[in-house]
Amino acid sequence: MKKFLFFAGFILLFAIEILRIYFIMPFPGSQKANTIDGAYWIANNIVWVRLLAIAMMIPGLLHLFRHSAKWKKVVATLLLLFYGFVFFKFNYRFEADKMFYQPGHKHFAGAADTTIAGDKLVIGVAINGQAKAYPIQIIGYHHQVRDTVGNTPVMVTYCTVCRTGRVFSPTVNGKPETFRLVGMDHFNAMFEDATTKSWWRQATGQAIAGKLKGQQLPEIPSQQLTWAAWLKQYPQSTVMQPDTVYKKDYEDLAGFDKGTIESSLEKRDSGSWQFKSWVVGVVHNNTAKAYDWNELVKTELIQDTLPGLPLVIALEKDTASFHVFSRIVDGQSLRFSKQAGVDSLTDNTASTWSLQGTCTSGPLQGKQLQPIQAYQEFWHSWQQFHPGTLKKE
Repeated sequence: MKKFLFFAGFILLFAIEILRIYFIMPFPGSQKANTIDGAYWIANNIVWVRLLAIAMMIPGLLHLFRHSAKWKKVVATLLLLFYGFVFFKFNYRFEADKMFYQPGHKHFAGAADTTIAGDKLVIGVAINGQAKAYPIQIIGYHHQVRDTVGNTPVMVTYCTVCRTGRVFSPTVNGKPETFRLVGMDHFNAMFEDATTKSWWRQATGQAIAGKLKGQQLPEIPSQQLTWAAWLKQYPQSTVMQPDTVYKKDYEDLAGFDKGTIESSLEKRDSGSWQFKSWVVGVVHNNTAKAYDWNELVKTELIQDTLPGLPLVIALEKDTASFHVFSRIVDGQSLRFSKQAGVDSLTDNTASTWSLQGTCTSGPLQGKQLQPIQAYQEFWHSWQQFHPGTLKKE
């Protein structure tokens, strides 16, 4: 019986360490099942499970070292050393926040002084007259960057495995909160708040486990486009510079912007509506819809209507920067056309519009299109976190 308890305790001890990380990291098969509740239970009860397993092992261990042959003692010692190795790896090497660190310092530069090339993708944020850009190659490694824009705290997040960029207000129940990267669920990054230890999904800003399950982080409007395209809109913007400590980590993401990175988790499927295909996603009045990136590149313009929202998606000639606007101006729904390779639109009133949404000539000169929050994302991510989403074929 003591021998049985020893081996049962060892298996439990070994399994609980592995499962705690396996469920929330991208190991084979780990991200396709709904295991988040079990993973959260393990994370919050692992100390007690460890103590139980050790209590099961002690009688057998004492008996073994007192009465067993030398080779059995050696085997038991090796098993304990193996557990020590597993414990170290899974608690100090495979933890998400031990693999992806926050920048040691944040340095921003303007257009004249930046080291960021104009064709690099950024997440742009503009608040209270101040604009800042965050290169995806940088925040893709860090997963989150805490900053202030226009005297407003922001949490700029990015998950390269889902190709999801989101900007949130880092406040919970009206109070400032601190978050750490804890792992992922269905390939999407999760953050844990320091106060309640609840887990929050990066793609939606929703708490999916813990005391605050179901609550939502306030989202702050943002855009994904090239640094050059962002500067057209905000010439005084600054852009985040690389932290030299993480030079190698940034270099590993050099091909991410264009989808040519070697990683199977982050590389683009060039075909349409495949697991890693790119889409543009929009949500309006609880209706979600995805638009094929390949179709957008081909046509440079997509017009559609969601319930209560006629919209237009326009692609700049850089084939990377996109804009989504409501087509309603002064109560009328406009129809747009776009010449290939030209960064302007023409509507049915013969007015001309910049791709920043401003009417530059014609009967509607001076009018502004209302921007619509939209995201470029992997198809697998969009359909996972927007069940029932529609597809624009």
